Amino acid sequence: MSHPFERILLATEHSEFDSGSERVAFDLARHCRTPLAAVVPVFSNPEYEVIAPQLAELAEQEAAINIKKLYEAAAIAGVQLEVNARRGAELYSEIVQEAVDRKSDLIVIRRRGKRSFLSNLLIGEMVSKVVAHSPCNVLLVPRDAQMWSRGIMAAVDNSPNAEHIAQVAAEVALQCGLPLTLVGVISHDTDTLRIMTERTIVHALAIASSVGVNAQSRILVGKSFEQILNAAKEISAGLIVVGRHGESNLIRTPFGGTTHKVGGLADIPVLVVRA
Repeated sequence: MSHPFERILLATEHSEFDSGSERVAFDLARHCRTPLAAVVPVFSNPEYEVIAPQLAELAEQEAAINIKKLYEAAAIAGVQLEVNARRGAELYSEIVQEAVDRKSDLIVIRRRGKRSFLSNLLIGEMVSKVVAHSPCNVLLVPRDAQMWSRGIMAAVDNSPNAEHIAQVAAEVALQCGLPLTLVGVISHDTDTLRIMTERTIVHALAIASSVGVNAQSRILVGKSFEQILNAAKEISAGLIVVGRHGESNLIRTPFGGTTHKVGGLADIPVLVVRA
């Protein structure tokens, strides 16, 4: 049986904040029976190397140590791993370019790293930019998260991406042998909104059925991110699937506002499906 993810890329600096994404990436690669690629981004630019050569050398040494540890962890996990270090001034750009070069269909990455003056961000600045510019789907993994072994929940709306979200979620559910719940959220319970959402849900259910998954569905009323998170807890979901679209604030949230909040507040992995 084929899996929706056959070219998985783990983006990691092998810090304590990356432990969850590394664990899930190893488990996912083993489950999918596919080799795993990893990219370790290293900050570097000519000015930095001239002004602070000692710091640049230290960064290189730390990267080498972390790469060695990644190979050791992969060997213990029984996963075939290929690691590449990429150097540049914009770490997110190096991750995105690695995904482009490898034709990756999934990037697995931590939710955020060390808190800083940008601590008000639910998702780290680098990670946020990876999601916004990624050529493929992105799996955001909290530090303490595990690979999903319970139900999968997908949030669909009236956007053009709803069909693709349902397709990806159904394929993951089928491969993992897990139940799928499709959720539509409306801001107010009006006839117009409910009818539109019902049509979207019916179409999404048909897509899941065509894949071989008999999904359940719900229509909820309220703030999208709150309803999605609450529903995930109610059904004990192990994975939330959402789209990348939505309202954006290009300074703080360079992708959908609802997706940003769900990805930042969920205590389980969140799969962001690219349109």
